[in-house]
Amino acid sequence: MTKAVQKITLSPSRDIPFNKLVLSQSNVRRVKAGVSIEHLAESIAQRTLLQSLSVRAVVDADDNETGMFEVPAGGRRYRALELLVKQKRMSKTQAVPCVVREGGIAADDSVAENDERVGLHPLDQFRAFQTLRDLGMTEENIAARHFVNPAIVKQRLRLASVSPKLLEVYAEDGITLEQLMAFSVTADHARQEQVWENVSRSGYDEPYQIRRLLTENTVRGSDRRAQFVGRDAYQQAGGGVLRDLFEHDECGWLQDVVLLDRLVTEKLKAEAEAIAAEGWKWISVAVEFSYGHTQGLRGIEGKPVDLSPEEQATIDALNAEQAKLETDYQDADELPDEIDRRLGEIEAALAAFENRPMHYDPTEIARAGVFISIDSEGRLSVDRGYVRPEDEVPATDCDVGQDAGAFSTEGQEEGTSVQRTVIAVAGGAPDAEEDDEDAARPLPDRLITELTAHRTLALRDALAEHPAIAFQAVLHNFVLTAFYRFASSGSSLEIGLHTPTFPAQAPGLRESASAKAVEARHESWKARLPKGEKDLWDALTALDGAAQASLFAHCASFAVNAVYEPTNRHNQGRFSAHGGRTRLDQANVLARAVGLDMVQAGWRPTVDSYLGRVTKPRILEAIREAKGESSAQLIDHLKKADMAKEAERLLDGSGWLPEPLRLLDPDAAPVGPEREAGPLPEFIADEEDPENARDDDPQRLDAAE
Repeated sequence: MTKAVQKITLSPSRDIPFNKLVLSQSNVRRVKAGVSIEHLAESIAQRTLLQSLSVRAVVDADDNETGMFEVPAGGRRYRALELLVKQKRMSKTQAVPCVVREGGIAADDSVAENDERVGLHPLDQFRAFQTLRDLGMTEENIAARHFVNPAIVKQRLRLASVSPKLLEVYAEDGITLEQLMAFSVTADHARQEQVWENVSRSGYDEPYQIRRLLTENTVRGSDRRAQFVGRDAYQQAGGGVLRDLFEHDECGWLQDVVLLDRLVTEKLKAEAEAIAAEGWKWISVAVEFSYGHTQGLRGIEGKPVDLSPEEQATIDALNAEQAKLETDYQDADELPDEIDRRLGEIEAALAAFENRPMHYDPTEIARAGVFISIDSEGRLSVDRGYVRPEDEVPATDCDVGQDAGAFSTEGQEEGTSVQRTVIAVAGGAPDAEEDDEDAARPLPDRLITELTAHRTLALRDALAEHPAIAFQAVLHNFVLTAFYRFASSGSSLEIGLHTPTFPAQAPGLRESASAKAVEARHESWKARLPKGEKDLWDALTALDGAAQASLFAHCASFAVNAVYEPTNRHNQGRFSAHGGRTRLDQANVLARAVGLDMVQAGWRPTVDSYLGRVTKPRILEAIREAKGESSAQLIDHLKKADMAKEAERLLDGSGWLPEPLRLLDPDAAPVGPEREAGPLPEFIADEEDPENARDDDPQRLDAAE
């Protein structure tokens, strides 16, 4: 016999005056969570009550109804209605829609109501906000009506704009919320889907990795070019900007690199044309000049423009205010924020007066030139007053006045007497990578040259800090000349200070810590020495022994040359032993003597400086040495570009150095095959020859540690 299906009877609903309702002690919610009572009251005032209260009749001792009803489920709504009554925004006799429950247990009703409530999936909220905006509500209105910060609404709307395909994957828990946030950095759905297809298969799917792939063809807003042009000017010219609403993005990413470079060029040209009116013979313009670009040029001296009475009065007032603030707070453990901020403003204002314009002799201006570039902070850098050797004696067959105000002689337009500016952006393209990126090849010659240029600059700085060793280095040169027949050219007591140039250098060398230290030391000595050479002997005589030694070390440091140069028919002799050590061997001796540490000197393994310039086996070798085999296995499946980027992150802070930058063991056996002109430097080994492999070299492992 078929069992009859029991029919469900729903609880009846009725409108009950609010003053007939009381909060039940059976309500299980004790802890506040979610939207506050005040926010819920505002929502009810805007939309009315969207959910009925669940109530039970209050009975007396004889089980008779008293006309009152308790609320075991819906206590927060009851409290919100109570607040509206207290605020006189609702009558206490206002009818409230209620579901009247009979039977069962009141506490069970309260538990069930809260347990069975399911919040919105985040994707539903994203889409709901999108719908509200499509219906005409502003982001601020949406935020106000749903009691969230407008920034939250912007973020939710940005997430809703991600590719529908990726949103569906997110709905099925195939993408995390953090990954979805990373994809929202761009509005290009096709690019989002392409990146997801790549990272989902490779496992290279961390949010920061996704952002990096989506922005790899853009320029950071913190880039010197972007800061120089200004984001507003770039956007007014039609350039697009990617913004990340979920991470600090350093002013976003500029998408149109070609447009940015054009705007930089135009602005630099405009600045050059304005400076040309001062009468300079030539102007050289570049985004960034290489280190040593003024070598061989004579700098002319200028005098600061006199201060006006108003400017002097301002300086006096700032100095007086600074002195008073320092006196008032000299005993304070910590300065108040406003005082600290004001002192900073005063220092900046005084520094601006110190960097006032210079006045130059018009005759010198007529044969001198200017370097115009952009500094690391994106500000215009104007370096005036350099005379080229060929301009030291003015030409007799041309009118000097005609040249005044003209640009570099390169690029002069035919048929005109005015020469146009030649804007040459410094920096060359990296060496072309050979086809077989998986082959274990020696380091490229250009890369070794760049690395050793860094090392040479750091070694110059280190040697200048060790006067005793600098004396010994020059003494060593004398002894080689006097006692060792093949150590020099054989000329009689000819020793001079020759500063070698770097045939190749990586971007940023000019702004490295070593370069800045050398320049600061040089400027300090330049200020102490007399202007004319006729007074130099007396000035040197007046220095004490320590000062003379320090100056000697500084000058000697300019002669340091630890740069690797590929052997060719012009420099074969440089790498021949001739019964002694090569130039690079001697550089290693000097580096050990001064305790050179390239990590302390500021060198870091980045994609640009090393990892993007070597093969995959070299990258994995670096990771193994610094982080171990397990870390190398994490990235050994990646493509070359992705491997280099991930390796940069893994090596950050590890202190790892490529072999050309390490302090080598002086007793280590020579490695690598010999070229016709002589042995290779120690750091170029034939990696495919197991007998010459140095992975088990204790000195090398110590350096890696």
